[in-house]
Amino acid sequence: MSEITTEQVAHLANLARIALSQDEIAHLTTELDSIVDNIQKVQQVATPDVPATSHPIPLENVYRDDVVGNTLTREQALQNAPESADGRFKVSAILGEEQ
Repeated sequence: MSEITTEQVAHLANLARIALSQDEIAHLTTELDSIVDNIQKVQQVATPDVPATSHPIPLENVYRDDVVGNTLTREQALQNAPESADGRFKVSAILGEEQ
């Protein structure tokens, strides 16, 4: 079992410029000690024949065929537009005359 001390936690808090009360230091000492113990347990079973992984399940991209489906005609797309011109949506200019 590792031994994280309250002095170490207080020192780390000071380095990180985090103000902690004595109760917070005591709580974090217990928490950090538990974390270090768990890391040590994992290191005991991590052997060179076990590959490192970032995900427990291999990731794969799922692709579908790019097939043209039913689409709107130009007339259908423009039928509810407030204004259209030359087969396009007509909108008011948002840029100044310099553009």
